[in-house]
Amino acid sequence: MALQTSQPTAPTGAQPPTPVSPERPHSPALTLLAALLGFFLITLDVSVVNVALPSMADSLGAGMTGLQWVVDSYTLALAALMLSTGAFADRIGATKAYGIGVALFTAASVACGLAPNLATLTGARVLQGIGAAIVLPASLALVRRAFPDAAQRARAVAAWAAGGSAATAFGPVAGGALTTVWDWRGIFFINVPFGLLALALLLRAPRFERRRTPLDLPGQLSAAVALTALAFAVIERGTVGLVAAGVSVVAAVVFVRVERRQEHPVVPLGLFRNRTVAVMVATGAAVSVGFYGIVFVFSLFFQQVQGRSALAAGLMFLPMTGLIAITNIVSGKLASRHGPRLPMLIGQPLAVVGLLLLLLVRADSSTLMLALLLVPLAVGSALTVPPLTAAILDAVPAERAGLAAGVLNSGRQVAGALSVAGFGVLISGPFVTGLHMSVLIAAVFLAGTATATALLPGRGR
Repeated sequence: MALQTSQPTAPTGAQPPTPVSPERPHSPALTLLAALLGFFLITLDVSVVNVALPSMADSLGAGMTGLQWVVDSYTLALAALMLSTGAFADRIGATKAYGIGVALFTAASVACGLAPNLATLTGARVLQGIGAAIVLPASLALVRRAFPDAAQRARAVAAWAAGGSAATAFGPVAGGALTTVWDWRGIFFINVPFGLLALALLLRAPRFERRRTPLDLPGQLSAAVALTALAFAVIERGTVGLVAAGVSVVAAVVFVRVERRQEHPVVPLGLFRNRTVAVMVATGAAVSVGFYGIVFVFSLFFQQVQGRSALAAGLMFLPMTGLIAITNIVSGKLASRHGPRLPMLIGQPLAVVGLLLLLLVRADSSTLMLALLLVPLAVGSALTVPPLTAAILDAVPAERAGLAAGVLNSGRQVAGALSVAGFGVLISGPFVTGLHMSVLIAAVFLAGTATATALLPGRGR
């Protein structure tokens, strides 16, 4: 995923009545706000939906399989297409790409809110995911171009990242509140005014020159088919699931063959020969399984097993998610002083302990107990993610930093989607038993990546 930009050219589309200079005046602060708003919205949509799932099930007559697709249709589209959307943004210009992504995400949010049935909602969620995949790299490119000074850019990127942390913390509470005072459709309609505001602010963003960035369409298509078929196999099961599993294997083989022959592959397979890159991608995936998979399970547990309202369920996550932004800051300071390995070697074992503590959960567990038991998982995950991102960027040449970041984030989203698919299957039986099995799977995965991290050579600075 390339985020590099060069000198801007005249915009495409409707022309003003008077000539314009090659570089129109722009406001760095408003550009940052536009980029932050878009990133906030697409991150919010990952978590805000979970708390509203029981309300959707009642309204649309959806079972567990349908609810899994409501979550995963967005996440899979975001994960699969993120491999190529950085190159797409370079190809048409990041400002234009960002506008297209935000407009598509906003329109798809309206379609979600108006969806009369589950099939329409799932299709609209796919469109949301496509828009989100375009917004993510383009928003970061906007920040990079608006702040040419390195020190100012670092502060701007930190603010941009804080928008994602705030969305993660705010999502469950917002989902619960909107579902309670409105209904589940409110979680989608609330995106509209903020999407329109982001588009209005985009008028003050710098313009980007189009670049002849190659697109690996065969690689992108085969990756999307492989990932979607794999999720389909896990969710649907039975004969249909077996067929989907076969399709996934075939598509994965095609993907590997295509990537080996492409001059500009969407995922250079040689990237994974770097041990640090391979471990960091696996670690990012493990954290997503532990965090997003468990949030999905507990969103349903609070409402379907304990009978809480959507608002109460959202508030149950507040102690957990409220610590994420603060812990991210602490993690960054630890990494800058001691290298990225130290906070990761603290965070991953802490997350494993947090997951194992969740084995104490019972159907009648108290509110205080549940709220506190979720905190170690959140703190451990938040300690791990910023330094693993820094570690993977340090492990590759500068010209491959965008690509490595794209692979890392795609891996995290795919892992989150598959955890929702797999854990949803487990809790479709006796719920608490499935919850405990989900927790154990996530703990084993994270324990494995913690061990791999500890075995990496050097201090990781």
